Amino acid sequence: MIRAPFFTIGYEGTTPSAFAAALESAGVDLIVDVRAVAASRRPGFSKGALSASVNSQGIGYVHLRALGTPKEGREAARSGDAAALARIYGAHLQTDAARAALEELKNLAGGRRICLLCYERHVEGCHRRMLADWLCERIDAEPTHLMPAPF
Repeated sequence: MIRAPFFTIGYEGTTPSAFAAALESAGVDLIVDVRAVAASRRPGFSKGALSASVNSQGIGYVHLRALGTPKEGREAARSGDAAALARIYGAHLQTDAARAALEELKNLAGGRRICLLCYERHVEGCHRRMLADWLCERIDAEPTHLMPAPF
């Protein structure tokens, strides 16, 4: 069975309107927020504001906090240490909470056009790449990594 395509997106370096346009253009119907901390210094990207904004576009919002990167992993990502990020996040995905959230993610992807959300603009330096790879192994779909227009 072919599943609906899925997407990833980061909001680093973009505006809420460019972010919304990228989601609309892709036909996303559910944002899956995979940040450990769904707060942001960037206006419009904290959990409450983001959820309200995407809901006004007819897009659902789910926060799977257990799929967020632990503090040490976020520090590795900020310093550009991809190997440490992969090691730390890989270990995190073995926890009971993360495994339950992974199953929820797989179920959410069934028949919906989901988009994994995190901060980093480029997926290569973000844990959402590992999540996208995990999801690819379980459903018959490849991710498209959305790049909203920069500000």
